[in-house]
Amino acid sequence: MADTARSSGTARLVMGVTWVVLLLGLWLWGMKVTDVRQGMSAPTTGDMAAAGRPPLAELPPAARPLKGAAPQRIDIPDLGVQAPVVGRGLDAAGAIDPPPFDQAAVVGWYAGGAAPGAAGTALMVGHVDTETKPAVFYKLSTLKPGRTVRVVRADGHVAEFTVDDVEVLPRDHFDAHRAYGPRQPGRAELRLITCGGTFDRASRSYTANVIVSAYLTGTPL
Repeated sequence: MADTARSSGTARLVMGVTWVVLLLGLWLWGMKVTDVRQGMSAPTTGDMAAAGRPPLAELPPAARPLKGAAPQRIDIPDLGVQAPVVGRGLDAAGAIDPPPFDQAAVVGWYAGGAAPGAAGTALMVGHVDTETKPAVFYKLSTLKPGRTVRVVRADGHVAEFTVDDVEVLPRDHFDAHRAYGPRQPGRAELRLITCGGTFDRASRSYTANVIVSAYLTGTPL
């Protein structure tokens, strides 16, 4: 049974990697992109109606970007998430290598791109679920604009981000620049990415991605 589950998970990961390679060609001018595809036999989160765009709340001004430093932990108080962050690179196929399935409580950061808190768009990915249970970004689609995301960095700073957008983007006709490109030039921005939509049993993949966009608004001690 263990070998069967491992093979199934590997097959899903390969499908996700293939999708990422295609998107890399669309968006290499600004930043690399990534995707994680996996799931249980039925969708558990990230439904298209869950993320929506509520009336815009008054959001705080952007803070001045920090110097680059690797992230160590991400805290999302509204979701009860306190997760270690590990740097990830590109695999042999040229896609960002996500955390393995046996580390479903870990968030991956694309170490070849911007650091969280530095100018540019930092990319973080996490699993929505595994074969048997929810994973670190299981509730990501329920996050709302105005909520806080904190990233503890190796230099001792805590980069505090404010969510300004939550979208569920279908993978058909996917707009990579909208998903991963900067919303306002010069800001320190953050993207949190996981699977969304519904789970397609035929292709054994999710039909969309949940994209949470946030920007640096402070560095509390």
